[in-house]
Amino acid sequence: MKKIVFLLIILSLSATNAFSAVLNEFDEDEFLINFYWKKISSLSEGERPKTALVLGGGGARGFAHIGVFRVLQEEKIPIDLVVGTSIGSIAGAFYCAGIPLDKIEDIAKTIDWNKVSNLGIPSLVNMVLSEKLLSNEKMEKFIYKSMGDLRFDQLKIPLVCVATDLNTGERVLLREGNVASAVRASSTVPGIFKPVEYRQRYLVDGGLSENIPVGVAKLFDSEIIIAVAVSADITKNNTDNVFTILMQSIYIQGRAFDEEHLRMADVVIRPQVNEMSAVNIKSAGKIIEKGFISAKNAIKSIKTAIINKTQEKYLIE
Repeated sequence: MKKIVFLLIILSLSATNAFSAVLNEFDEDEFLINFYWKKISSLSEGERPKTALVLGGGGARGFAHIGVFRVLQEEKIPIDLVVGTSIGSIAGAFYCAGIPLDKIEDIAKTIDWNKVSNLGIPSLVNMVLSEKLLSNEKMEKFIYKSMGDLRFDQLKIPLVCVATDLNTGERVLLREGNVASAVRASSTVPGIFKPVEYRQRYLVDGGLSENIPVGVAKLFDSEIIIAVAVSADITKNNTDNVFTILMQSIYIQGRAFDEEHLRMADVVIRPQVNEMSAVNIKSAGKIIEKGFISAKNAIKSIKTAIINKTQEKYLIE
C-alpha cells in the first residue's frame, strides 16, 4: 500500500518540467521517509509505536547523550520512555524533566568534580587510611539544585533509572519517588562511594547489572528502541589511580553484555567517544558534538523504524 501511494504521488508530479529535471537525482527512500514522517508528526501517542530511548553508562562520555537529545528535538522524534544507567540516568533525568537543552549544555560545560562529589586526592587518601567510603550526597544535591525536587510522576517523559543491589547483584528499576535520589543510586560507583540505602537494599551503579538497559525498555512494551552506547575502548583507558581502575573493572565485566543487549535495539547510536576518558569532564563540549553527529547519521534509520511499525491506516488517511 505504501508503494501504491508513492506511485500515485509520482504520477501526479511527473507532468511538471521541474520534476522531470531532477528525476535522475531523485531519492525514492528519502522522499518516502519525508512524506510519511509528516503524517507521523501529527499522530497521537496511541496511534504511533511506543518509542523508548535507552541511555548507557560511561562516565564523562555520557555527555554525548546531550548531543543526541538535540537531534531528537530538532527532528521531532517522539520519545515515550527513557531508560538510563549511571550517567545515562543523570542525562535522562534532565531530558525527562523538560530542562531546556541550552541550559543542560551550559551545566555540562561548566561542571567540575567538586560540584558533584568530594572525589579528590585528599579524600581518596583519607578513604584508604580510615577505610571509610566517600559519600555521593553531593550528586543528589547537585541534581536537586539544577532541576528541583521532582518526583518521577512529575516528569514530562517517563523515566526508569537502573541501579544494582550490592548484596544480591540484582538489577533494580527505580521509577517512583524522588528523582535525584534515584539518579544518585544509579551512578554510585562501588568501592569509592557509599551504597545508597533504598527500601532495605543497598544500591550502587547500574552498570554492574545492565550498562545499556535495552532489556528494561522491552519490559515496558516499547515497540521501537533507540539505544545510545558510549562504551569505552578499554585498551585505551588510563588506569593509574583507584577510581579509573574500578571503572575499568566495570567496563571489562560489562563489555560482552553490552553487545548482547544492543542486538535487541532497533537503532543503535554510537558516538565516537570510545577513546575518551570516563573522568575527563572538561571535554564536555567536544563529547556533546560527537553525540550530535552520530545522532544525525542515525536519523534516517530512526524514522524508517518508526514508519515501518506504524499502522498503514494512519499513513494513508
